[in-house]
Amino acid sequence: MTREEKRIQVVDACIAQQQHIADIAKQEMDSAQQQSNDYGANVDRYDSYRTKMMRSRDMYAKQYSNALEAIRRLQELRRLKPFDSAVHGAVVITDKQCFFLSIGAGKFMVPFHPQSPRQVQVPFFAVSAQTPIYLAIKGKHAGDTFTLNGLTQTITEIY
Repeated sequence: MTREEKRIQVVDACIAQQQHIADIAKQEMDSAQQQSNDYGANVDRYDSYRTKMMRSRDMYAKQYSNALEAIRRLQELRRLKPFDSAVHGAVVITDKQCFFLSIGAGKFMVPFHPQSPRQVQVPFFAVSAQTPIYLAIKGKHAGDTFTLNGLTQTITEIY
């Protein structure tokens, strides 16, 4: 598998995770709206149940919007070529962890097909530019080391 294929596989796995988050938020938003509609006409202007449902709907709408924006940004990163240094959009593999320098999405699993016919799920961490780990890695190259919170890691691969 080429560096570009590996990188696209990581980006696609992160997009899939964000799409899953968007789908759940949309379902919950629609459910809250439906519950409010099923409740019937306003009893009075201080109807606490309806207010609670509308706040819930608005919260899920915000989550849905954020997930769609994250997907849009990730799709832009998908078009880029592999990197040689740790910059925004790069996939950084260390001797201890795997990082995707992109959005703050946390841990996600990437399916890789090694030499064997069995698929392996590799954990990656999508980190945004505001995180300490991103700042520690930024600008480094394969073979460089960095230390964060007393843990020293060596970058083995960047793409």
